[in-house]
This record gives sequence, structure tokens and C-alpha cells, in this order.
Amino acid sequence: MTGFALFTVLYLFNAGTFLIDKSVMDWSPVAAIHAALGFLVGFWLVYDVVCRTLGRGPRGDAIVGAVLLAVVVAASWLACQLFAGRAAFLLVGAMLATTMSANVFFWIIPGQRKVVAAIQAGQPVDPVHGQRGKQRSVHNTYFTLPVLFAMLSNHYGWAYSHPHNWLVLVLIMLSGALIRQFFVARHKTEVAGKPAPWHWAIAGVVLLLGVAVWLAPAPVSAPVASGAVTRAPTEAELFVQAQAIVAQRCVMCHNDQMANKGVALHTPDLLRKGAQQVYQQAVVLKAMPMNNATQITEAERKLLGDWFRAVSQSGAVGP
Repeated sequence: MTGFALFTVLYLFNAGTFLIDKSVMDWSPVAAIHAALGFLVGFWLVYDVVCRTLGRGPRGDAIVGAVLLAVVVAASWLACQLFAGRAAFLLVGAMLATTMSANVFFWIIPGQRKVVAAIQAGQPVDPVHGQRGKQRSVHNTYFTLPVLFAMLSNHYGWAYSHPHNWLVLVLIMLSGALIRQFFVARHKTEVAGKPAPWHWAIAGVVLLLGVAVWLAPAPVSAPVASGAVTRAPTEAELFVQAQAIVAQRCVMCHNDQMANKGVALHTPDLLRKGAQQVYQQAVVLKAMPMNNATQITEAERKLLGDWFRAVSQSGAVGP
């Protein structure tokens, strides 16, 4: 409940800033709010129907797992087509977390109460309550690590700002589920006296490493001269261009009147002092400006990076 309250205060009350990236989907805050809430409710309804209709029979769990995997992938893709990457990742995490809570509230706890009441009354226990409780508890177990990443993903701009961010999200969540499978299977192997099923953990870690290699920024190489020799711009020249970009794209939120996160960039000295933060947030992570509200271009980000490297070499970075 507190998590949903925080989501409401930050994302729904400020939908124009947090939910909407006009380069992804240019729509009204009201529509974005309704769509966000629809994700939370809609996934639970689809999930519940899938579990109740396809979860029976000897292969019911496998069928439900395959269908839910497809639904989660589709939801991740759709969220990244509608919302800002930062919001899309959080919404997918909230979607799964809402389902986990609903499992406990609507099925697991009520089922336990019915079983206890039947036992106390000396009546036969309906096995469906145990079957449903186990099914939903197992799903909650596998959702845990994917939810943990998705709900903390606002700290990882390199993930949600990627052109294929939906695939990044799916692969990292899948690796979390594989690692969780290792812990689940490990208990069974210990009871049976068998070796731990390390292949699950290894698969999850390898998948994470593969994503890390995929997302790693390309090394900055020196330009190859061709034809006439061109003079590289000096640090002072780059600073003038960088200051113009920051004034247009950043200063509106980082000035003496409104220094978000305690960062102000409205004077030359403050810009030099914050060079590391500008480089990290605007060039490396591409997390700023928030949801690219000021429409900074890739060329401008590159110029900021060139300036930072030049100013770093000159030793003028920092207070």
C-alpha cells in the first residue's frame, strides 16, 4: 500500500514528467494515468484467468508458466512503446508486485482460512485450496527477483534508455528467475542428498554477463584524419558550446532558484564543478534530462562528452 501511494504521488501526480516521453508516445497525462493503472489491473485479470483455466492437469504448471512468460514479454514490450523507459520498467515491476499481493489477498490467505475452518469443523478439506495456494506461492517466488530489479531500475539509466529497453528488461528479469530457480531446486537436492543444481545459477549469471557486454559503451577512439588536417577544438572552445547546450537543456531545472538534487549549473564555475555529474547523467547514463523533456540530441550529448574528456585532461574538473 505504501509503495502504491509513493507511485501515485510521484508518477501519477506528475504524469507529464514521469510517465510521458514525447519521443516515445505523445499523449495526454490523463490517458497515460489510465493506461498505467490499466497495466496493474489488466495483468492481474489475465494472470488469474490463465491460472484458473490452464493450471489443471499433469502439465498444467508448465503450460501456465509458458503462457505467463509470453504475457510478461508482451507487457514489457507494450509498456516500453507507451511510456518513458524509466516509467515502463517501474510499471512492469509494479504489475508483477500487484499480482503477488493479489495472490496472497485473494487466494493464499483465504484458502488457508477455509482449510483451517474445515479441519476445525471435522469436515473433509477441499484439495483445490492447497493446489491454488501452492501454484500462486510458486509464482510469487519466481517473481521476486524480477520485481526487485524492475522496482529499482530508475537508478540504471543505461538499461531503460537503451533503444531495445524492453528486451533488456525481459532478459534481466529472466536471469533473476533462473537464479531464483537455483535456490528453489537447491532445497530439493539437499533433501535428496544430490549435488546442488548450479547449472541454473550459471545460466542466470551468464545471461546477466551477456546483457552487460551488450550494453557496454563502445570505447572512445581518436578520429582518423583523412585529407586535410583539421585542428581539434580547444577545451575553451568546447566549453563555450557545452555551456550553450546546458543553458538550453539543463539550467531550467538546475539553477539558483531550483537546484534539483542539489545540482546547479547556471554559472561557468558551477558547470565546471558539476562536469562529472553532467557527463555521467547526460552522456553515459542518458538519464538526464528526465525523459528527455528538453529534447537534447545525440550530437549534443557527444559534444558534452568531448568537453568533459577535454576538461578532465586539463585538470579543471571539480570544485
